[in-house]
Amino acid sequence: MTAQAAGSGAGLFAPARRLIAVHGLLGLPLAVIGYPLAIWIPAHYAGGLGLSLAAVGTILMLARFTDVITDPIMGEISDRFRTRLGRRKPWILLGVPVMMLGAWFLFVPPEGVGVLYFLLWLTVFFVGVTMIALPYRAWGAELSTDYHTRSLITASREFFVIAGLIVAAAVPMVVEITADGGTGIGEVAAALWRDAIGAFTGAIADKVPTSRAALTGPVLTGLAIAVLVSLPLTALIVTALVPEPPAAMRERVPLREGMRIMWRNGPMRRVIIITFLVIMGESSRNAVSLFFIRDIIGVPTIGAAYFLYFVAGIAAIPFWLHLGRRFGKHIAFMVTLVFVSFVSISNLFLGQGDYFVFFCLFLLKGFAFGGLQFLPLAMLADVVDIDTARSRGGRRAGTYFAVLGLSEKLAVAIGTGLALNIVGFLGFNAVEGVAGSSELGVRSLYTVYCLGPVLFYGLALPLIWGYPLTPERHQRLRSALDMRARRLAAGPVARQLIDPPPQP
Repeated sequence: MTAQAAGSGAGLFAPARRLIAVHGLLGLPLAVIGYPLAIWIPAHYAGGLGLSLAAVGTILMLARFTDVITDPIMGEISDRFRTRLGRRKPWILLGVPVMMLGAWFLFVPPEGVGVLYFLLWLTVFFVGVTMIALPYRAWGAELSTDYHTRSLITASREFFVIAGLIVAAAVPMVVEITADGGTGIGEVAAALWRDAIGAFTGAIADKVPTSRAALTGPVLTGLAIAVLVSLPLTALIVTALVPEPPAAMRERVPLREGMRIMWRNGPMRRVIIITFLVIMGESSRNAVSLFFIRDIIGVPTIGAAYFLYFVAGIAAIPFWLHLGRRFGKHIAFMVTLVFVSFVSISNLFLGQGDYFVFFCLFLLKGFAFGGLQFLPLAMLADVVDIDTARSRGGRRAGTYFAVLGLSEKLAVAIGTGLALNIVGFLGFNAVEGVAGSSELGVRSLYTVYCLGPVLFYGLALPLIWGYPLTPERHQRLRSALDMRARRLAAGPVARQLIDPPPQP
C-alpha cells in the first residue's frame, strides 16, 4: 500500500490492487439483496400473498421516497463525521444490523400480511441499505484520483456485485432443483447442466414447472439467510483490512455553497440525468421480467436462467473495462446501451416455447450487464474532482454519491411502480399468468419488458454523446489538483501561491 506520494493529501492516496479487490467484497451482499427486491419480492407479495400488482408497485414507490430525506443526510454526515475508524466505516458497521433486520422481515413475511407490513419493513430495509451503500461508494471514489484506477476500483466492486448476483441466482436455482427431487450436490450440478443444455435444445419444455406460490416463499427464505451470513462477514473484512484515505487539508465546505457548486457542475448534472433514465429503463424491465420469462416464454427454470445470465455478466467485465480504457467511459457506456436496445427489441418477436432464441438473447443481455453496472459509477467518481477544484480543496464524495444514490433509488421506485401499475391495471394477472389475463394485459407486459428500456435509453444517449469530461480533460484536471495538494503540504508560504486550477 502506498499511502502517500509527493505530499500527504488525500488526493495522492494510491491503493494497492489487492486492497482494491478486498474493498470490492462488500458489493457481494449488496447485490444479493438487490436481486430479490427487483425480481422475486413483487412476485411473492402479488402472486403468493395476494396483494395486487398495482398495490405492490405503489408501496415500492412510496417506501423509496423516504430516501429523499435519508440520502442527503447520510451523505452530509459521512462527509463531515470523523472518528478514529474514519468517516465512512462507522456508518457501514451501524447499517449492518439495520439492513439485516429489514431483510429478514421483508423476505420472510408471515401469512396474511398487508400493505402496512410491507411498507414498514421495506422502509427499514431501505434505511439500512442507505447507511451502508452510500458511505461505501464514497469511500471507493476516494481510494484513487487516477482516471483508469477509478475504473478498476469500480470494476472490482461490480465484479463482486455480479458475483453476489450469481450467488443470489443460485438460491432459487437450488430451490427449483430440490423441488423436483434433486438433493445431493451431484444431483444439483447434473440438474443445472440438464437445464442449461435443455434451454438451448428445447428439451426444457418437458420439465413441469413447480407452483408459483410454492417457490417464491422458499426462495426468499434462502436469500434472507444468504444476506444474514454474507453481510456482517464482508463488512467486517472490508472495514478491518482497507484503510480510508487521509482527510484533505480543506475538507469542510458550507452546505449551501457546496450545493451551489454541485448545481454548477455540468458533468455532474449530466451523469445524474443519464443514470436516472437508464435505471428507469432497467427497473421497468426488472419489475416484470419474472412474469415475462415464466408466463410469456414459459421457462420453468427461472433460477437457472438468471444464474447463467449473471455468469455471462461477470465474464464480460474485462471487456467493458478495456473498452472504457480504450475509448473513454462515456463511449463504452453508449455502446452498451445501443447493444442492449437491439437485444430488448428482439424479444418482441418471441412467444411461448421460444426457449433457444430467448436464452441466446438473455445471455447477450447478461454480457452487457457489467457495463450497465460500473461505467456510470466510474464516471461519477471523476466528476467529484470538478467539485474539489471549484471548492478549493473541499472533498465531498459522500454528498455526490448521496445525490446519485437518491437519483438511482427514485428511478427504481418510479420505474418499478409504473411498470407494475401499467401491467396490473391493463389486465395482467400475477397469480394465474397468461391464462387469467386479458389480451391487453399480455400486450402491455410485452411492451414494458421489451420497449420500456429502449425508450429511456434513447433519451439518455444524446446526453452521453456530448459528455465533456474525457480522459484527456480529466488528466489535466488531476494534474492541477495534485500540484495544489503538494503546495498545501509544503506549508503556509507555498499555500499563498496557489492559483485555482483550470476549469474542465
